[in-house]
Amino acid sequence: MDYSPFILSIKLAFVTTLVLFVLGIPLAYWLAFNPKRYKIFLEAVVALPLVLPPTVLGFYLLLALSPENFLGSWLEKYFDLRLVFTFEGLVVASVFYSLPFMVQPLQSGFRSVPFSLVEAAYSLGKSRWITLRKVILPNMSAAIISACILTFAHTIGEFGVVLMVGGNIPGITKVVSISIYDEVEAMNYSLANHYAIILLVFSFLILSFVYFFNYQQRKNIRLL
Repeated sequence: MDYSPFILSIKLAFVTTLVLFVLGIPLAYWLAFNPKRYKIFLEAVVALPLVLPPTVLGFYLLLALSPENFLGSWLEKYFDLRLVFTFEGLVVASVFYSLPFMVQPLQSGFRSVPFSLVEAAYSLGKSRWITLRKVILPNMSAAIISACILTFAHTIGEFGVVLMVGGNIPGITKVVSISIYDEVEAMNYSLANHYAIILLVFSFLILSFVYFFNYQQRKNIRLL
């Protein structure tokens, strides 16, 4: 069995989770605390990958990032960056597709922090940055962990988006989900089954850990 697709999938999931964490914290913070009604349109955009077929999102990303179109040609001309059929392109596609799995748990986490703690920090003269770093984030650690784990696990199993944007290049864009598809097309069901079982067990363990961690957090809160 070739384990390079697993290594590539893990690398993609790690980079995507890291990028989304950096982007997701300020975005989720803004969505959680901004009172403006027009934010519902941004919330809809964030949640769109949950209902949009992956191939549709992948198709439009492929068009946007193609060197034949404005964005793709601009990136290649000024930054010498080609995103179509590259690992970097997979990261961009995964960031879009896994966005709600990071932002929505973080948004719920921000809303779960008692506002009295935030007011107390402000009354002591703490800045918004200090309050966020010292008060809010430590009190929503469960949401942060859940968001990161779910984003990582979701990225591992991506297929439609990464196939459209990255294609099927061994060692560069051929992640494990595409390897399963290739083996099924070749009627090599035994190897496909091995890949699929590893993904199935991995996904089950990840979700079990998330639910167990959340259960322990709720149990500790009740004890307090």
